[in-house]
Amino acid sequence: MAPNSTIYKIELQVSDMDRHYYATHALTMALHPSETVQRLMVRLVAFALYADERLEFGKGLSSDDEPDLWLKDRTGEISLWIDLGQPDDQRIRKACGRARQVVIVSYSGRGAQIWWDKTALSLQRSRNLTVIDIPGETTEALGELGGRTMRLQCLIQDGQMQLLDDDRSVTVIPTLRMAPATQAR
Repeated sequence: MAPNSTIYKIELQVSDMDRHYYATHALTMALHPSETVQRLMVRLVAFALYADERLEFGKGLSSDDEPDLWLKDRTGEISLWIDLGQPDDQRIRKACGRARQVVIVSYSGRGAQIWWDKTALSLQRSRNLTVIDIPGETTEALGELGGRTMRLQCLIQDGQMQLLDDDRSVTVIPTLRMAPATQAR
């Protein structure tokens, strides 16, 4: 964890009807000094969408060599590489060479659309790449849901997510911008 990071403790109960995955995760997340609560919550959404007992948070903003989240198989090979935001196409191609599956989660509204318009063509040959977008207004609502200690339920069905605490809920409907031909999500 980076120095001066703010620690967030989260109990996340995931019920993913699309993948038939049901588990509760006790997570400790570090909010980097240059990171927003909205970005931290998008990391949490990415975790929930691809939840697995071996899915881990990377060093994120403090490392150019690691993704925001990754899943390694038992041999140490990278099965899943998840980056947030608007990485450059060189970083994405490098990740596609290192991992079996790469997911980019963009989330900053109009800025994400401009990034995609500029980058999409150069990524067409990446056969193991998925790009999804979280709408800007959803990202803002996620930021309002964030707190230093959270107990959240996450329900996923038909590609939509409902993230709930005791008082509020946020619906997350990711837009699929690009996916491998064999991907069902």
